[in-house]
Amino acid sequence: MRSVPLCVLSSSAPPRVEHGHDPELFVQIGSLTKPLTGTVLMRLADAGTLALDDPLDRFLPVPPGTGITLRHLATHTSGLPRLPPGLNARDPYAPFDAPALDALLRHLDTLLTARPGEREEYSNFGYAVLGAALVAAGGAPYEELLRRHVLEPLAITEVTATPPADRRLVARGLFGRPGKPWTMTGAILPAGGLWATANATADLVKALLVDRRLGGPAPSWQHSGQVTWHNGATKDASVFAGALPDGRWVLVHRLSGDADTTDRLGVAHLTA
Repeated sequence: MRSVPLCVLSSSAPPRVEHGHDPELFVQIGSLTKPLTGTVLMRLADAGTLALDDPLDRFLPVPPGTGITLRHLATHTSGLPRLPPGLNARDPYAPFDAPALDALLRHLDTLLTARPGEREEYSNFGYAVLGAALVAAGGAPYEELLRRHVLEPLAITEVTATPPADRRLVARGLFGRPGKPWTMTGAILPAGGLWATANATADLVKALLVDRRLGGPAPSWQHSGQVTWHNGATKDASVFAGALPDGRWVLVHRLSGDADTTDRLGVAHLTA
């Protein structure tokens, strides 16, 4: 059985790096992108650019009266399904570009699976819509908003949608050939398309969850008991980040899409 490259960074033990992982190379962080998108939302709200309960139709060409607010999108209570329609199997998000999202926005009311605010359903689609709303409200591309409102204030640089090819760390397949990651630079980017070094991601976890340098955690973060956390998974990568009120924190990244194992490692390390 092939060993999985693993990186564990935490407040309570020396770094653990195994089987060829490298905390200075860029890896996919999947849905750990969402708390960063949520932090952009909170920063724009603090600046008065928008309000959490603003209706979506203030920013995007959606049918009036959907009842969806920015808060609904951030908390997965918008009523939108988990995934946008029209994905493909091999590289699921490649067709989901800006024109595809725009076309869906114009009949968004027909895609709702519940009334906004009625129940929680984790939604990558919802975060793609939220990202588009932030771009419209902030008047700049998503990566520029992230840089301006999150990364620069924290003096963190190694987070991007398009890392240099020679600094990417990806899973390897048959005969050691590097795998081809999913294409996530289109409309899905604010939901799960970022790459970052493990070191930079750990710095984000500390800054946002422990030191709270940009205020309280964004509503994107999940809560289980005392643990504030989020995870992420793509085809060949998975990540778990979490923190406790006493300041303990952990980041686990594996070059494997087996998110359940990554989550278990993270929780075990954090609560040991």
